[in-house]
Amino acid sequence: MLRLVVESAKIDPPLTPPPRSCVSINFRDIEKRTHVVEGNDPIWNETLIWHLWNRPLENDSFLQVTLQDMGSKKKERFIGLATVVLKPLVKHPSKVHFVKDLTLLNHSMSQTDVSQAQEGPLEEWGQVVMCSTLGVSFKEQMFFVLMKCNLSNIGFVYHSPGHSLLRKWLGLCQPNKPGSGVTGYLKVTISVLGVGDQAPVDRKLPYRAEDTDVQIFKSTAVPIHMAYLQFFIYCAEDLHFKKHQSVNPMLEVELIGEKLKTYVPTSTDNPIWNQILTFQIQMPCLSSYIKFRVLDCSRRDCQDEIGTASLFINQISSTGEEIGGVSSGFLPCFGPSFLTLHGGKKAPFRIQEEGSCISDSVKDGLAYRGRVFLEVITQIKSQQDSRIKDLSHEVTMIEKHQNRQKYGLCVIFLSCTMMPNFNDLIQFEVSIGHYGNKLDLNYKPLVSTTQYSPVIYDGNIYHYVPWYNTKPVVAVTSSWEDVSFRVNCLNLLHFTRDRLKANLDTLKSMRNLKDPALLRQWEKLLRELVEDCKRPLPCMTDQPTATNLDRKRWQLRSLLLQELAQKAKHAKPRDMVATVEGWLYHLNAVLPEPQISLPDVMIWLMAKEQRVAYARVPAHSVLFSQAGPLYSGRFCGKIQTLLLQYPEGEGQKNTLPAHLRVCMWLGNVTDSKDLQLLRQGDMVVYAETVSGYENQAKYKDQWGMQGLYRCPNFSDVMGNKALPKTDFQPPPGWHWWDNWRVEPQRRLLLDIDINKSQVLEEVYENQDRDARGAWVPAAIPNTDTNGQPMEARENVKCPQGWHFKKNWAVELNRAVDNEGWEYGVGIPPSGLPQVWNSVEKTYHSCRRRRWVRVRFRNPRELSLEQETLSFLQQHELAKGEEEGWEYGTFRSKFHLNPQPHSRFRRRCWHRRLAPDKDKGVAPIFLLEGSLAMDLKQHAKKEEEDKSWLGFWRRIPEDTRPPNMPFIYCIFNKPHYYQLFCYIYQARNLMFNQILTFQGPFIRVVFLNHSQCTQTLRSSAGPTWAQTLIFQHLLLYENPHDTKESPPLVVLELWQRDSWGKENLWGRSMWPPVVWLDFHNRTLPPMRWHPIINELGAEEGEILASCELILETEVLGQEKQLPILSVPWKNGIYTLPKSIQPTLKKMAIEVLGVAGWTGGKHHPEQSGMCWSSLLVLPDCPIQSLHPKKCYWEMEGDRREMKNREALPAPSLFWQILAWGLRNMKKVSSPQLLVEFGEESLRTEPISDFQTNPNFPESILLLIVYMPTEEAYALPLVVKVVDVWIFGQQTVVGQANIDFLQPYFCDPWAQDYVPPRLPTLCVKQHQDFLGYLYKKFFFKSSTTKDQYEHEVDWWSKLFWATGDDHKSPKYKYKDYHTLKVYDCELEAVPVFQGLQDFCQTFKLYQEQPKLDSPVVGEFKGLFRIYPFPENPEAPKPPHQFLVWPEREDFPQLCLVRVYVVRAINLQPQDYNGLCDPYVILKLGKTELGKRDTYQPNTLDPIFGTMFELTCNIPLEKDLEIQLYDFDLFSPDDKIGTTVIDLENRLLSGFEARCGLSKSYCLSGPFRWRDQMSPTHLLERYAKRKGLPPPLFNPEEDSVFYNGKNFKLTSFEPKPPTVHGLGPKMERLALYLLHTQGLVPEHVETRTLYSDSQPGIDQGKVQMWVDIFPKKLGLPGPPVNISPRKPKRYELRCIIWQTANVDLVDSNFSGEKTSDIYVKGLQQSPCGPPVLSFCWGFPILREHLSNSTCDYIWSLDPTSMKFPARLIIQVWDNDIFSPDDFLGVLELDLSDMPLPARHANQCSIRMMDADSKWPAFLQYKHFSLFKKKTVTGWWPCQVLDDGKWRLSGKVKMTLEMLSEKEALIKPAGRGQSEPNQYPTLHPPLRTDSSFKWFRSPVQNICRACWKRYHFKIIALVIIVITALLLFNFMYSAPHYLAMHWIKPELRLSPPIKIFNIITPLNTSNANSSILRTPDSNLKPTIDREFKLLQGPKNHLSDIFPELPVP
Repeated sequence: MLRLVVESAKIDPPLTPPPRSCVSINFRDIEKRTHVVEGNDPIWNETLIWHLWNRPLENDSFLQVTLQDMGSKKKERFIGLATVVLKPLVKHPSKVHFVKDLTLLNHSMSQTDVSQAQEGPLEEWGQVVMCSTLGVSFKEQMFFVLMKCNLSNIGFVYHSPGHSLLRKWLGLCQPNKPGSGVTGYLKVTISVLGVGDQAPVDRKLPYRAEDTDVQIFKSTAVPIHMAYLQFFIYCAEDLHFKKHQSVNPMLEVELIGEKLKTYVPTSTDNPIWNQILTFQIQMPCLSSYIKFRVLDCSRRDCQDEIGTASLFINQISSTGEEIGGVSSGFLPCFGPSFLTLHGGKKAPFRIQEEGSCISDSVKDGLAYRGRVFLEVITQIKSQQDSRIKDLSHEVTMIEKHQNRQKYGLCVIFLSCTMMPNFNDLIQFEVSIGHYGNKLDLNYKPLVSTTQYSPVIYDGNIYHYVPWYNTKPVVAVTSSWEDVSFRVNCLNLLHFTRDRLKANLDTLKSMRNLKDPALLRQWEKLLRELVEDCKRPLPCMTDQPTATNLDRKRWQLRSLLLQELAQKAKHAKPRDMVATVEGWLYHLNAVLPEPQISLPDVMIWLMAKEQRVAYARVPAHSVLFSQAGPLYSGRFCGKIQTLLLQYPEGEGQKNTLPAHLRVCMWLGNVTDSKDLQLLRQGDMVVYAETVSGYENQAKYKDQWGMQGLYRCPNFSDVMGNKALPKTDFQPPPGWHWWDNWRVEPQRRLLLDIDINKSQVLEEVYENQDRDARGAWVPAAIPNTDTNGQPMEARENVKCPQGWHFKKNWAVELNRAVDNEGWEYGVGIPPSGLPQVWNSVEKTYHSCRRRRWVRVRFRNPRELSLEQETLSFLQQHELAKGEEEGWEYGTFRSKFHLNPQPHSRFRRRCWHRRLAPDKDKGVAPIFLLEGSLAMDLKQHAKKEEEDKSWLGFWRRIPEDTRPPNMPFIYCIFNKPHYYQLFCYIYQARNLMFNQILTFQGPFIRVVFLNHSQCTQTLRSSAGPTWAQTLIFQHLLLYENPHDTKESPPLVVLELWQRDSWGKENLWGRSMWPPVVWLDFHNRTLPPMRWHPIINELGAEEGEILASCELILETEVLGQEKQLPILSVPWKNGIYTLPKSIQPTLKKMAIEVLGVAGWTGGKHHPEQSGMCWSSLLVLPDCPIQSLHPKKCYWEMEGDRREMKNREALPAPSLFWQILAWGLRNMKKVSSPQLLVEFGEESLRTEPISDFQTNPNFPESILLLIVYMPTEEAYALPLVVKVVDVWIFGQQTVVGQANIDFLQPYFCDPWAQDYVPPRLPTLCVKQHQDFLGYLYKKFFFKSSTTKDQYEHEVDWWSKLFWATGDDHKSPKYKYKDYHTLKVYDCELEAVPVFQGLQDFCQTFKLYQEQPKLDSPVVGEFKGLFRIYPFPENPEAPKPPHQFLVWPEREDFPQLCLVRVYVVRAINLQPQDYNGLCDPYVILKLGKTELGKRDTYQPNTLDPIFGTMFELTCNIPLEKDLEIQLYDFDLFSPDDKIGTTVIDLENRLLSGFEARCGLSKSYCLSGPFRWRDQMSPTHLLERYAKRKGLPPPLFNPEEDSVFYNGKNFKLTSFEPKPPTVHGLGPKMERLALYLLHTQGLVPEHVETRTLYSDSQPGIDQGKVQMWVDIFPKKLGLPGPPVNISPRKPKRYELRCIIWQTANVDLVDSNFSGEKTSDIYVKGLQQSPCGPPVLSFCWGFPILREHLSNSTCDYIWSLDPTSMKFPARLIIQVWDNDIFSPDDFLGVLELDLSDMPLPARHANQCSIRMMDADSKWPAFLQYKHFSLFKKKTVTGWWPCQVLDDGKWRLSGKVKMTLEMLSEKEALIKPAGRGQSEPNQYPTLHPPLRTDSSFKWFRSPVQNICRACWKRYHFKIIALVIIVITALLLFNFMYSAPHYLAMHWIKPELRLSPPIKIFNIITPLNTSNANSSILRTPDSNLKPTIDREFKLLQGPKNHLSDIFPELPVP
């Protein structure tokens, strides 16, 4: 699975209002969303999970992340988009990939908002983004499409015919580079369906050539790149359509449905057009190919097609993506070059054939029909005024007459085997173009055909051509252009590709990752790839004849090789196969070469002068190059194997025409001087056979020419007239080697029964009815089955070497009467009846009966092949054969000895040719023209024949075949080999059949030899374990040639039914390992080889290996014994011990099977049932641990009787078969388990509708499994439905391929076998249950008398981290809840809740991605060791016979709690939906559409559904969410299905989540049926443990060998209210340590059938299942949504302090007219109430607010927190008011106020304070405290930071609705200033203050403005006065100090008392009295005002502090 953790996001700049953010992530078209978080810095910390199933991550896998604002309108929801590439996870799957600071792209960067534009009559579509992901194999491309379009486009589709656009093209572009243009096209059908609309049915084929719709829909942001494709059509050559008839050719070019045609020249095979055809196209081109057709316009309709050719766009252009974007690519271009035309019959369909997905209209024919010389140029701007324009003749003069070179083609036919029975002689024809076509007499005759040969029987079922040491050779010369520079480059690339592919195949065959050879093979692959890529390609820039396309492709290929070399150097041994397949994919992309003007070499098998089968060989693969072997063709001068094919629609089914081995060479004749194809063999040329038969007939017992009548004197082998030997002349360059001599063609004289050991002879005795009605002998009394006359059976003699065991007998085993006669009515002219009957009628005119006898071949010393070879190699004629006559009848079988009925004889004349002096070329390429006469004499004879009579009567043309010599390659030294074929087993053969694979056997074919293995009984995986040995195999080529290119070994898989009929299933072919030196031989490993059927599809695999060993003189001394010592047992050769898999004994036990015969019961196994014990197939074990066993079973089996005892530990296999589910339309199903050759059946489930479980559930099977990992064998589970009259059909099947998870070790101490849970209370527990119900449920069901502070939603919010939504609770750790972000089945630790039994999906076909599921099979498997020693103790069984099986079906009470849904898909026009819940379980349906939640995507249901069901009959709980619609039918949003049976049977106790605490009262009461102690006892019983022992005195329990005390879990006694007894709590603590399912809420994804695989939202819920046999359940959980309560908030603003003052008065003093505004946060409008003085009341319902649309029938619920916002403003009269600060308080979590203003700071509002906990400000809830008074800080945002802007003192009082009614404030006409009543505040009147105290104001103004200067002036003045005083007093002081005058006692003046008296109270009061009478004592008055209402306030606000 892919797990994604979404942490947080940061929106910069912040959005106002804060968004309600949600992250949507799309992965593989499956969208998942997080929950909605409010704010600009949302934090989710949510985990999203995608299941990868069988599709691993790929290098280009990615996540598309979208951030949305769910609080905005639908159009404005998009915030940003980003893409996360998952390539790092592919490389390092075990590491966590962190993505931080991921930048999101907005609308403008991603081009998602596309405007509409008009283009023709259609509207444009939104942008289409395509991401192409290459699969692991890189052969197929899988892609998905994300389409974005606006509503107007949807409307356009809806208003189209049928509300659909059928098969329209969409233009694809890159999402981040829309300006780069269209990058591809996608053909789609889009339907927009409303209510009641039906989707249209597209009945067209997936691909049609006549589909000419070229309308393309694309984005307006994507530019259109138009181009002009110009075709320069020059000329054509060799346009042969009919024999001896010229044509009127016309060339038609088709592109994207548009056709342009040239003019029609008359009566010419080599037309010259010289025209330009111009197409206007859009780049890239919509069509993938260009079609060329040459039509014959001899008739007016021009319907006769001469030939066609296809030019693929991707081969003549490049986008640069073929090599990974290294190159920028190039526009389409071609030539000037020839394009080959083909016509006639087409090749058959083959799946493995490249391009097989192309329709028949694109594929060309097989016959060569000429060539067209043309050129293709692409121009961006048009330079042509017309679309069809003529070219001047001078332009094409040079191009037309290109330099031609003479090429020679030589083919040596080595063998032709595996042929059907051809009654006629066959020959092979080799042609290249028209050269070598013997039916085309317009060309010089060549040695292009082999000699006629018969087809003889090979001794098994096939036939072969007996060439032996005389191999036919053909030599064809032709003239073509020099394309060596082009082919050299192509062959070098093919060499690189082939070697890379060979190394990749070897790498794939190594399945064991621990194999040390794996790393060596990887290093070898890289080393050879680097070596090949560094080899430079032949340069094209210096070639004068190279075209522009040659240069472009050379550059492209060179860049690719450089890139591959760099990648190979830095490649790591990780994902090796996928990496190499990617390199191979890029190499294959640049391999095709469209400009090879050389036609392919065609080899035709001909019979009766008709072409029967063919083989096509690309010319470049056999072309010789002077540059070296690497630049030559792959098979140039080498032996290759060709599999002939029938043309399309011809030939027999499952029949191979021929298996041909040839050696070919093609090249310039100047390079053939020293031509030597094979290492041995002599070339000889004869003028023989075909033209050299001299014929004679017996006339009057004399042989001569007189009795020939119409037969020619000289004829060929087919009886056609030929020239006499005297008219032969040697060809130029050759001379006669010797004279004419007679030599019989022994190959044609071979007995057709030569390789048969017995032959059935038959003679039909015929009788006619005479006039009297009696039966008399017929005119021809003895005939064959076709009515041809034969000798009487009495005269038929036994041939030499044969004998009869029985005489003639009438065959009665036919539709005949008791005497063997069959009757009919003769029909002239043949007189044979068309229909024969076994009952005689009066109108029957003839009858016949069949006489048969079998003749057997006599024992002989020579083998069949040696006898045939000795007959062919006889050079001397026997006695009576000196003249070399062959006797027989004309055009029939001939013999060397005269027969009694022989009336015709012939003899063959030979004369050998020898080459003249060396002429610089191979002599065989000089054999051109007929041997009859020279060309001049032939031309002279033609002129003489053209007389004036030719105008009146047509002279018949000489259609005789040309008289050509024959070439042979003679091998004188034979080589003998022995073939050892090791065959083990087959797998994956058949699907969905009852009888599996019937009578399987393997037929091995090697050349003309074949053998068969033993026939096994019906099996899903047959195992033969047999060695087939072919001795004394004859091969004539050099052993080194055989080692380089050995013949293929063909393994055919056949099945034989009960009637003995054999049917071919498929073939597998591969070359054997050849050993020329026996001493250096190593045993070849066995590998899996695919079995391919007739169409090329893979139909299974076979495990085998073959080796071919050369017989040397020493080894070949004993001819009858094989070279190797192979074990012989029971009449067959078994596998050698060194190659056969090492086997382990295992057993299979199936739970659910009964009625199997042969089973044994073992009473010593207490509580276990052994239903059956038998041997099953061999299976491998990957590894064996002494304690825990984890193996991988990948093998097959062998029967005990054919197996030796192996000293290996045994293994045991058990299968639990529980039941079948969801099977529709079945009557009595039964389970069929197949493993290898064994199969087991359960008894049919008779009452399937009432109990779908199997009656019995245990099967035991003992098998042997190989230890090798590669030998895998699947387990096949089939469901067979048994009907009346014994009819059986397979209704479903499941294949279990991977068995490693089912291995276990039953002896391990920690291993616990799966057991069935106890679902009923035993009788001894009834009393405890009674007490339990009486006391426990009574106390639990009573309601508490007080209201709880918390509820279930508090528990949910604690689990989700939304603590602010629930009050703080100090005991919340005792009531935890687990919230899973996925389905409970997807939690890894719970194993999908399939620990007891797994669910296997059943299919009716080979399962694919979209295969329908027809049912489910519930079962489980266990595999473990089994002792080899029968006396050893047997391991305990895993599946027991449980009495609890009687509890099923189980009646259960099910409670479904649907909490809420998240991120539902919108269904309405407003982007919302009205969801409601419907539950379906069986036939029960709950839920009402009236309970819908209006206008929301995140509805809160809080609903509990309770229903009763019968499990497993009603096991699938379906939760459906619908969208409520008033008028139209409700739309289904999505569905999720829960398997209740898995939860009931799971050992994780998923039926009811385990609560954290055991509470008997309170909001979180225990709800399970059983107490924790009973649950612990039940769990211990299921795990096979002794019951727990409780000790109430010590508060402990002894469980599982350990003693647990309660104090270890509860160090201190809990103070939680309502906890249960101590023992129950202790048992609950132990249960929590066992990994059981806790109390939880699971998040299930909703899916819709209309959009499969796409997330439709999520639903949070849980399910409780209570079996009724366990007693009554606990009380249900109340999850009803919290209902909002009505509160009234009263606020008193006392005063403010330290508020920022923004105004200045006349004197410059800062002042502000401060007023305070209070509001409650609401998303729907302005503040509720504002106030500025006195005693304000802020009154609001702290509940859900609504914002309604005009058209909405229901309000939209909008939730918001209870927040009080206090704003401080400065009142201005003329200008807008100034904002001074804000205070925002969450009434449920607000900070405690400060008692004094100096204690108030901004730190009080810090939510995430960095201070220690003891220094942090405490928070409280006003809903609890009710009243509070104090100081709070006001803040203002300054430069992005909040700072303190003032303080406000206020009193907050929260009143409930009832309290507010008792103490109303301002209700109706009442006084608002009450409860409490506040007097107006006393403030100083500042009006006209300047005029009332001007001096004071002036002083204050001066002081404020010049206080620094005034202070400085005062200091200066004081300093000056002091200085002046010092200067003034210093002289006097000095004088007095110096003079010292005397002191005078009497003062000179009188002193008066002017000091004020002490009693100055009155004066003082007068002095302090100010003259301003308007001045008011504000302080005293304020004090009095505060003191006045103090007592009154203390009554209302007891906590009000004294100011």
